[in-house]
Amino acid sequence: MLLLDEIKTTIKNLTATFEGCCEAFDLEKMKARKAELVALQEDPELYKDLKRAQEINVESKYLSDEIEEIEEVKSALADAADFIELAEDEDDENIVKEVENSLGELQKRIEALNLKTLLKGEYDHNNAILTLHAGAGGTEAQDWTQMLYRMYRMYSEKKGYGVEELDLLSGDEAGIKSVTFLIKGTDAYGYLKAEMGVHRLVRISPFDANARRQTSFASLEVMPEIENDTSVKVLPDEIRVDTYRSGGAGGQHINKTDSAVRITHLPTGIVVQCQNERSQIQNREMAMRMLISKLVERRERENRERASNIKGELKKIEWGSQIRSYVFQPYTLVKDHRTGYEDSDVNKIMDGNIEEFIFDYLRKS
Repeated sequence: MLLLDEIKTTIKNLTATFEGCCEAFDLEKMKARKAELVALQEDPELYKDLKRAQEINVESKYLSDEIEEIEEVKSALADAADFIELAEDEDDENIVKEVENSLGELQKRIEALNLKTLLKGEYDHNNAILTLHAGAGGTEAQDWTQMLYRMYRMYSEKKGYGVEELDLLSGDEAGIKSVTFLIKGTDAYGYLKAEMGVHRLVRISPFDANARRQTSFASLEVMPEIENDTSVKVLPDEIRVDTYRSGGAGGQHINKTDSAVRITHLPTGIVVQCQNERSQIQNREMAMRMLISKLVERRERENRERASNIKGELKKIEWGSQIRSYVFQPYTLVKDHRTGYEDSDVNKIMDGNIEEFIFDYLRKS
């Protein structure tokens, strides 16, 4: 049967890809590390240091999930091969169709594992800190920034990631001038670093009485959340700390004390701020973590630039510098200008379905 031969070829190709994934992950090394972590978790002394205990538990959960997924895919591949052999022996087309129907989901799972093997950066498994800035376009750009914020929140929800807003500056009339938020989940930075750059919107502006088509821009910065990196030192005399009163949109939830914190790193000019936490101490701690993360991301980016002799990825927020365009009128299209990948269902993308854009970037970068 022609279909049977095609399925056998598909299973053979999937098996080869899967075996390559296992080699890249080094499954035996993962299992050995998991055993070490289980031994540590069983030691009562570990829980005297709650921070270390949390780190051990997070790593252990990550490895358990990865090993379980690999074992399940391995079993599913073996079952598919056995069923096809049975179908061939008994000349049973129903079994062939059942296997064919199951291969689509199996192919997606192996593709996801294969893409994870590309996340080899030192910080790829970390949480991600994202900052959106409205660019050229005034109120229209600020509305676009809010739309992107919603898109990334919905993407995170679909991935099972947590989202924590750290700082938000509302627009003058509508939308958001800037927002910084933490996305918490395994591989969050590894995936979302693909989104760093300028995003361009083309649509009929709802803020234009003449209903003219307008182009707006917003930039996205992405950095890993880093808590324990001793390679970056920040001296007390290198920073300026300012405090101010935090408040939500429209004057909501205004804090009567100066609990919001802004930290300026004088040698680089980097500025970070946090107003989400309840106390000034908590906001300062989070802002310092953001500063360390930003300094590490800056160092890594400079290393990449020196290695490849290219300019930085985050360009000026204006025409011609975008990584991706989102067109609502006169047609609908989302196109990534780095990879050429595109999708005409712009509403689906704005609802957070951006995974294929991320995967295509990882495949080609």
